[in-house]
Amino acid sequence: MPATSMEELVSLCKRRGFIFQGSEIYGGLQGFYDYGPLGVELKNNIKAAWWRSNVYERDDMEGLDSSIIMHRLVLRHSGHEATFSDPMVDNKKNNKRYRLDHLVKDQKEGVIARVAAEIGEDASNFPAVVAALIKNPAKASEALKTAGVRDAFSGEVGDWTEPRPFNMMFKTTIGPVADEESYGYLRPETAQGIFTNFKNVVDSTSRRLPFGIAQIGKAFRNEITPRNFIFRVRELEQMEIEFFCTPGTDEDWHAHWLEKRLSWWEAQGVPRSKIEILDVPPEDLAHYSKRTYDLMYDYPTLGHEEIEGIANRSDYDLGSHTKSQAELGIQARVEENNDSVAKLTIPHPETNKPIVPFVIEPSAGVDRALLAVLSEAFTKETLENGNERIVLKLRPHLAPIKVAVIPLARNKPELVDLARKIKSELQALGLGRILLEDSGNIGKAYRRHDEVGTPYCVTVDFDTIGQNEGEGNADLKDTVTVRDRDTLRQERIKISELSGWIQAKLR
Repeated sequence: MPATSMEELVSLCKRRGFIFQGSEIYGGLQGFYDYGPLGVELKNNIKAAWWRSNVYERDDMEGLDSSIIMHRLVLRHSGHEATFSDPMVDNKKNNKRYRLDHLVKDQKEGVIARVAAEIGEDASNFPAVVAALIKNPAKASEALKTAGVRDAFSGEVGDWTEPRPFNMMFKTTIGPVADEESYGYLRPETAQGIFTNFKNVVDSTSRRLPFGIAQIGKAFRNEITPRNFIFRVRELEQMEIEFFCTPGTDEDWHAHWLEKRLSWWEAQGVPRSKIEILDVPPEDLAHYSKRTYDLMYDYPTLGHEEIEGIANRSDYDLGSHTKSQAELGIQARVEENNDSVAKLTIPHPETNKPIVPFVIEPSAGVDRALLAVLSEAFTKETLENGNERIVLKLRPHLAPIKVAVIPLARNKPELVDLARKIKSELQALGLGRILLEDSGNIGKAYRRHDEVGTPYCVTVDFDTIGQNEGEGNADLKDTVTVRDRDTLRQERIKISELSGWIQAKLR
């Protein structure tokens, strides 16, 4: 049985060292989380799987790692200064602050229906309800009060302010002088670092259309109300591709990337049957988007929420930065053909004339990916003896620990030394983390490694070193017991064959 609630996943993550609350010893910091010993391994494995699939296994992709802090003009001319905001309301009774759409969505159905009726909208079309509230702030304030919208903290009907935009970007001072010109922004997305490096990548690699640039990195969004564990946070990590193509071919490439991304999720253990494809309505599109598909995964407790967006950004970004450079005179030396050398263009593959390419952007959050992978892997099983076990049936390439090597008795140097030697030999295969587990209790060790998703446990026992007497035991010398996480099957494998056996299973 898979996880039925977010609480089960949160409990597992804290108990087994996947995820901790940020600054926990000081009471925690809302919207910030730290990845523990197993969490960082799982997170790195997800990122490695994404990078391998999208960069190493393709011939039309380059990688990039751009700066986290960005020049203020980048975010101004990308449209983020003006549009990267969420609607915010305050409860004047207790000064609690809420994101408008989250506040209304969390109300009972009857309350939502009354809010919709107050502003003349159909309650079944929730985006239209929110849009109407944002469009008419004064009316929205009265509608929230009249409909009886309750404060999530106090449980009482609130006295709500008018909705107003709240820009989610973190501004940061650059240098010792704090004036109007000495600031930048923590990037709200990794994409702008790709766009501003477009010309650098083209010039240094001689790429021609179509091709993409991939990047994994941190982004920062000052969410009004971070919530739902690591689903909505203020510090997040993105896996983004900007795929550049010839105008007119963009819709075909959009369909291509939709299929590629669905296939990738399946390979990570997230089935298509749990993902709905939302073709975002025109009125809900981001300011840069021509068309966007949102992949909506069915999370425990949360229901269907976005796990990845695949947007057709047209030529908005490269075009905007080209115009802004020309307007500001930044490297905008104009030659006889009236083409600025700073224009972010590339030769058309057929005509060789400079064009601003269209862009398809698959963008997934690492944190949300990890939450989905954990949700699908989390399994409760009832064993033949009636006991229940929790097991993470992670795909082997994602498992934080690939193999646990367990000496049956930790106070026997001959067992521990041999286990350590086997661990070193397996580690040298480069498959990921191999753990020497010397807790001394084989049953507890098995249960722990089931719960953290270790595919195989290798036990070094007294038969391995030939210390068990009895008929037939001689054949067990120099063999180990290998236990399969999913089937619970145990078999004896010769130490001399173990590396090849494990390598075949994990690759």
